[in-house]
Amino acid sequence: MTELSEPGSTIREFRQPVHFSLSADRGWGQRFQLIATDMKDGVRLWRLIWTLGLSDIKLRYRGSALGPFWLTISMGVQIGAMAFLYADLFHTDIHTYLPYLSISIVLWGYLNSLISDGCVCFSSADTLIKGTRMPFTVHAARSVVRNTIVLGHNLVVVVVVFAIMGVDQSLYSLLAIPAFLLWLIDAFAISLLFGAFCARFRDVPQIIMALMQIAFFVTPIMWYAKILETHPRAVLLVKLNPFFYILEILRAPLLGSPMSVDMVLKALIISAGIIIISIIGFARTRGRIAYWV
Repeated sequence: MTELSEPGSTIREFRQPVHFSLSADRGWGQRFQLIATDMKDGVRLWRLIWTLGLSDIKLRYRGSALGPFWLTISMGVQIGAMAFLYADLFHTDIHTYLPYLSISIVLWGYLNSLISDGCVCFSSADTLIKGTRMPFTVHAARSVVRNTIVLGHNLVVVVVVFAIMGVDQSLYSLLAIPAFLLWLIDAFAISLLFGAFCARFRDVPQIIMALMQIAFFVTPIMWYAKILETHPRAVLLVKLNPFFYILEILRAPLLGSPMSVDMVLKALIISAGIIIISIIGFARTRGRIAYWV
């Protein structure tokens, strides 16, 4: 009779056993080293991140016939209703205003979702954080992947509008690719920063959402930035608005609008500030997230 377990046959041995060491905080050097390890381990789990993000979409629309395409339909109806109204109010040609409004609304919805979901990326995954040893960067990247999948559905509206209105695309439109990658990096950094901060202070997500609603109206989304050029004080809403530069570097190439070097530099400076603040904030709070969620 064959033995159930033989040495070296059925028992899988780990090549590198996992060791846990407890020590006091040794300062910022150790903190930065820990987040570097966290990010490295998160990159190795990219398949898990994609699976978790996709499963979130499936669970959210389970039992629905159209699934996330309901968002696409509602987005299309909203853009269509707003376009004819605001085009008449602003005395703008519908053929140029409708593509501008459609890409602006879709991108702003994506940006708003990235920030709102980023605020709860850790607190909503409290079960996994408490019960599974997993890099924290997985939860932040999961939020970004989930909202990017939804963006893919909403882009159908933009494609249809561009096709109907005859918006031509050229090689200049390829500049949207590095801009979109910058968006993903910023979204990941914001999720790490806001996710930890909002896990500690649960009232902050509501404050951020209120601020995002205000930012929607003061950012050139339903209106053109050039409208305020003759108003010295009101134009500050554009010049001092970080959302405008982040939004424009992705919107302008898709619409074929010119984009100045100054605008790109300001967007890069804003992104660099977000990344630096996020790294410092995440390094400071990483060891406490499991106790806050």
